[in-house]
Amino acid sequence: MKKNIPAIDARDLSMVWGKLNVLKKINLLVNSGERLAIVGPSGTGKSTILKIFAGLILPTSGTLKIFGEEQSYLRLDQNNPPDVRLVFQNPALLGSLTIEENVGFILNRNKNIPKKYIKAQVNECLEAVGLFDVSQKLPNELSGGMQKRVSFARALISEPKDNKENRPLLLFDEPTAGLDPIASSRIEDLINKTNNKVKGSSIVVSHVLSTIERTSTKVLMLYGGQFRWEGSIYDFKNSNDPYVCQFREGRLDGPMQPKEI
Repeated sequence: MKKNIPAIDARDLSMVWGKLNVLKKINLLVNSGERLAIVGPSGTGKSTILKIFAGLILPTSGTLKIFGEEQSYLRLDQNNPPDVRLVFQNPALLGSLTIEENVGFILNRNKNIPKKYIKAQVNECLEAVGLFDVSQKLPNELSGGMQKRVSFARALISEPKDNKENRPLLLFDEPTAGLDPIASSRIEDLINKTNNKVKGSSIVVSHVLSTIERTSTKVLMLYGGQFRWEGSIYDFKNSNDPYVCQFREGRLDGPMQPKEI
């Protein structure tokens, strides 16, 4: 992938569920290597955006290019889908599979990849997230925090055809939701470590200020199906914009009200 090709180029993307307009002609350009945070109240469509980018759902209208290739099919319907890796809020591990099988799931589908290669890749990725001697365990034998790290290891796995020019798009959906401050810091460090390892582009959806500030360089505020503000992390910390102030300070008064959430 050439560095000058945007990771994401979205034009007039809309998503309608029945009578609900979740997204209203949003436009977004994410450059190669950029680290973006999308923030806003619950129910504003942040996770919907990630699912569209991951190829799990199709927008109602608009165009989307991932690494310069226009997307018109679901990920499972594509013969050669773009390298987009989604880390869910829930680790989303398959309980009947070992940790090794979970992390190497994508590689195991390719019968041409030697088992020895897969095993080495899985162990390398597990070690990268600080997990050792867990490959033969089942998910329910690990703590919640360890399961979360396994999901990051899964995001690191690469096929043999991948090369140094391949810089994936990483999507993180509420990665620190419900965690205590110390656990959040560990996950934030892991996000940065994952980004640095694959040298890709990333989008983090989060309500946690420390996660937003520590893992991103740019922030977009989503509300009412539209982007209301964008700026750097410095701007986000210092902006007097009413949307940013209300979100940042947790105010009840402001332009974002429950009737529209």
